[in-house]
Amino acid sequence: MPVTDPVADMLTRIMNANLARKDHVLIPASRLKLEVAKVLKAQGYVQKYDLVDDKRHGQLRIHLRYVEDRERVITGLRRVSRPGMRIYVDSKHVPRVMGGLGIAILSTSHGVFTDREARRRRIGGEVLCYVW
Repeated sequence: MPVTDPVADMLTRIMNANLARKDHVLIPASRLKLEVAKVLKAQGYVQKYDLVDDKRHGQLRIHLRYVEDRERVITGLRRVSRPGMRIYVDSKHVPRVMGGLGIAILSTSHGVFTDREARRRRIGGEVLCYVW
């Protein structure tokens, strides 16, 4: 059965692997998922990511990050915009997650950015998810 919301599937796989304290998780690759993984790596939520060639579309392997005693770095993920209801914001209404302790990931016409970066560049876009 095809997945109708690939980003939600990615976030669910990351959260499930995180809750099970797995070292890494495999996700079917796409350009948008790769960009989201880049943002998660840049913000320190994951250790690293790499593309695995499976002779089809490829897999994205995300290595999850933990602190001492396998304490989770990602404590929550929430999909905001979804295929049934897209959520767009302009540059003045980019959301803050937990008063700035978390991040919102936005897909803009200039690429995929965090809420801070979108505010700094004064651009809006589609709010993909919240991570804290």
